[in-house]
Amino acid sequence: MKHLRLMDENEGDDPILSVVNLIDVFLVIIAALLLAVAQSPANPFSAEQVTVIKNPGKENMEIIVKDGQKIEHYQASDEIGEGQGAKAGVAYKLKDGSMVYVPEPGATSAPP
Repeated sequence: MKHLRLMDENEGDDPILSVVNLIDVFLVIIAALLLAVAQSPANPFSAEQVTVIKNPGKENMEIIVKDGQKIEHYQASDEIGEGQGAKAGVAYKLKDGSMVYVPEPGATSAPP
């Protein structure tokens, strides 16, 4: 019986066991924090519609748009006003603050 008691005492003094217990405690804390962050209203990906702008106004600006399950990613290019289209007309601002649109000759529809 005395021999068994010595084995129990050695097992209780083993520093590796206390390290393993500490790791278990930290894993539980990390899991709880992850759950709290995932359910937080500050989490941008929990909402149905989200727009995230990275580096606004810089050359490497990125826009990420999430609409339901669809995620679109846009990156800024070095070109200003890049795109396809044709001039549809000219808009003028009057003294009273109202806007007047004058379509180009041959334009088939008004701008949106």
